Amino acid sequence: MAFYIPVRGRVAALALSATLALAVMIPGAARAETQRLSSGPDGEVIFVTPSGNIGCIYIPAGGTSVYESADGQAELQCDRVEPSYVTVILGAKTRAKRINEPGEQGCCSLDQPLDYGNSWSEGPFTCLSSKTGLTCSSRAGHGFFISKAKIEVH
Repeated sequence: MAFYIPVRGRVAALALSATLALAVMIPGAARAETQRLSSGPDGEVIFVTPSGNIGCIYIPAGGTSVYESADGQAELQCDRVEPSYVTVILGAKTRAKRINEPGEQGCCSLDQPLDYGNSWSEGPFTCLSSKTGLTCSSRAGHGFFISKAKIEVH
């Protein structure tokens, strides 16, 4: 017996598969409330965890008027302030990279917190904020966990 799935159905099925994959990669994402965050004029999104210790900048594919990722794809950069300043960069299709001494320091306004228990998604990225830290992943299956206590990249 052959089945025909219309294009709209295939797109919906792919979207559902991606959503379920992210829910598996980020524990708690399935029950987290999605939080909408404001974007800047070039599509960039800047947010922090409620503690203010972790701040992130989302850069859309194609970049902004002042920054473009090395491969032109979307990028997520998160900085941890304490106990030492560390930057983690996640590309749309590449593994997360940890930079222990990023040189330039000073991320993120406290204006837009990603509340504990909430998730945020933009482009290929999804992040979940919790009291234990921030977990982010890409549709490509790469990601990281960042907190005051530890940083893990995968």
